Amino acid sequence: MGSVMNFVLPLIIDGKDLQADTAERLFSEDTFGRCHNHGEGILIQGADATSCRLAVESCSRAFVSWKNSSPHYRRELFLRLANLLREREDEIKLLMQLEINCSPLWSTINVEDSIKMIEEAAALTTSLALNGIAPQSHSTSVQALVLNEPLGVVLGIAPWNSPLILGFRAVVAPVAAGNTAILKGSELSPRTHHFIANLFRDSGFPPGVLNFLVHREEDAGEVFRALIETQEVRKCNFTGSTPVGRLIASKAAMELKPVLLELGGKNFAVVLEDADLEQAAKLVLEGAFLYNGQICMSTDPVLVANSVMDAFREKLLNIFQGSAFGITIAPVRTAKSAARIRRLITDAESKGARVTQLTTKSDTVEHPEIQQNIIPATIIENMDTSMSFYSEEAFGPLLGIIPFSSQAEATQVIQGCPFGLSAAIFTRNHFSGLQIAKTLRVGAVHINGATVHDESTLPHGGHGDSGWGRFGAGWGLEEFTHTKTVIMNE
Repeated sequence: MGSVMNFVLPLIIDGKDLQADTAERLFSEDTFGRCHNHGEGILIQGADATSCRLAVESCSRAFVSWKNSSPHYRRELFLRLANLLREREDEIKLLMQLEINCSPLWSTINVEDSIKMIEEAAALTTSLALNGIAPQSHSTSVQALVLNEPLGVVLGIAPWNSPLILGFRAVVAPVAAGNTAILKGSELSPRTHHFIANLFRDSGFPPGVLNFLVHREEDAGEVFRALIETQEVRKCNFTGSTPVGRLIASKAAMELKPVLLELGGKNFAVVLEDADLEQAAKLVLEGAFLYNGQICMSTDPVLVANSVMDAFREKLLNIFQGSAFGITIAPVRTAKSAARIRRLITDAESKGARVTQLTTKSDTVEHPEIQQNIIPATIIENMDTSMSFYSEEAFGPLLGIIPFSSQAEATQVIQGCPFGLSAAIFTRNHFSGLQIAKTLRVGAVHINGATVHDESTLPHGGHGDSGWGRFGAGWGLEEFTHTKTVIMNE
């Protein structure tokens, strides 16, 4: 493969490393990994139908005892998992920075939020929501019980852009609720996702409670079918793009399997005429450009009241072009993504947009393979509905500015978007902000905050083309249980 290969990253099934006898499904580390390892590439063991079957069988065996395990035992294991992640914090931070080319800030956010998520799941293992209720029957001689029980084997499909948080999120709630899980990692962050599965193993979780698979990009369809078509896999959760989410939901529906989908977002910020413009400008930029805008909740357009447009624009550009803009912009993850983002910029310019770009603030990029992925932080003004960026998710360092004349007009623009993940409203009148928030079909509305924000104690998910279902806290655990009614007669 043109470089020295000195290590194979294995799958993890039934508590053991698994490497195939043949090299048929091996694939090489992608651009960032190769460049950072100075040519000493890492081969990744890709999954096939056989390894999928082994993973499902292992999870199915482990489920028999895991579903009946003590909540206190599960809590102890999850607390051990959180503590072990703390101990290995420096290791995983460096790994993420090298593997997905993220900043130290983004790797720190990934670690800190993952620890909070795991500790929240530990606390919820003894939650009443996982037990059930005893509703009153019409007859005094009948007692009904409604029990919450784990589903069985859950497939969690995690993306690369926030690999630690979203990798843990794909499996922590299912396992805490008494299910066993398969973490299907991303081929763009295989080492981080392997780290997660290995941490479960090192924390003492029984073999088969969590298994790890990853595969070549071209094998995605085959691997998903091999997993979702098995009787034992009872639910799938997926975080990723809307087009892929449609395919997953369609195939799962044919198998009568429920799915939890957190998909793309076209996330609007709204700056009302009474907003603190300095604060709004700072947080809009943070929401748009943190980790190059490669976050599902990233701000794409900001809607600005006409009466404050000039003042807001001045403050936004002053921060953007000055020393106060402290966000590092690095090359985006893939050449394919870079080409798509350039197309959005070129299309907007050709249709009359005014484009302001910032000289890229990143470390010296010496490798030609990475050089092609550099997209400067970009602000697009004079947007209109003819531009592709008006309706397409950027998932890159782009921010559009759209003026509006009334709150009704701003709301209409947002409601006309098929996505519905996150939004932000900037106003000094919190009651007015709340009233607007109630009208928006989005999963979360941040009043005087950036669109990029989530917490382990809150539900997280979208509407419309941004998916359905909720991760997070008790809502997330309930996603991975089903109810059983027991009626006892005298």
